[in-house]
Amino acid sequence: MTSPVDTVAAAVAAADAPTFAARKISTGYSWPECPRWHDGAFWFADMYTGTLKTLDAEGNATVVVDATGRAANTDVPIVLGGFGWLPDGRLIVNSMHEQKVLVHGGNGPDDLTEYADVSEFAIKAVNDMVVDAEGRAYITQLGFDIFQGETPITSPLIVVDPDGTVSKPEGVPEMNCGNGIAISADGTKLFVAEVTAQKITVIDRAADGMLSNARDFVTCPFMPDGIGLDEEGGVWAALPGGGYVARFTEEGLTDAVPMPLEGGIASACLLGGPDRSTLYMTVGYEVFDFEKSAREALGAIFVADVKNHGGQTRP
Repeated sequence: MTSPVDTVAAAVAAADAPTFAARKISTGYSWPECPRWHDGAFWFADMYTGTLKTLDAEGNATVVVDATGRAANTDVPIVLGGFGWLPDGRLIVNSMHEQKVLVHGGNGPDDLTEYADVSEFAIKAVNDMVVDAEGRAYITQLGFDIFQGETPITSPLIVVDPDGTVSKPEGVPEMNCGNGIAISADGTKLFVAEVTAQKITVIDRAADGMLSNARDFVTCPFMPDGIGLDEEGGVWAALPGGGYVARFTEEGLTDAVPMPLEGGIASACLLGGPDRSTLYMTVGYEVFDFEKSAREALGAIFVADVKNHGGQTRP
């Protein structure tokens, strides 16, 4: 039987896609995810340590947000997922298994309070997030307990408006394990990676944040996870288990970064750096065993120099 790595490699070869070399710049993390570039710095979630971190130019990490203290008041794991910034500069972040969005007050890493309770529309753990220019958060969710091997089901996107109102968008179909989510530079399109459908979906977005006309953007050769956009209209997607991070347009695969599995599993990617032409990739070894992942701390951050730019795309 053809392996996922062979399948993706064949797709890269069939597209005659240029490839770019990846290099490791930092290590010592559990399952790193949700890369962001903000105010000249690289941010990411070190998921199974309940923290958000930044990297300096030498690859040294600093804990900026620490939610571990919340464990004393809940019986679910404290795992931070997607995050973004409100127009007033405050950071909001998904506490995945609490089904809450938290806001960071800035007075120390543990200065966290509840911003929104999304449990009304969350079936199991919430996942990634993108925040628009007005402060509206669009949130994906897994929809089923992937960590316990449950059968996949569909689940809706969740929207948190700037006034804190939580809803699911009308007229938008439920997603197949919604994961990476991003907004185009002009704000008119929302992209979502649907893991179990093995595709990236694009949804029209109006000036008031309303969503409509969900449709297939591209079918991927393997399950897409975290995504990042470029200003030229491409979607970069990590293909965990597929051994690549790849760029897609509506015509198909255009560029690729080989990420051999012996070096870890690429989970997400984003264009960052001073001109947003450096592709940052989060890479881990153990996603299902939270304790082992945190204890072994084999996760790493990789980068590759590519020919596209992130521009004003979000996150």
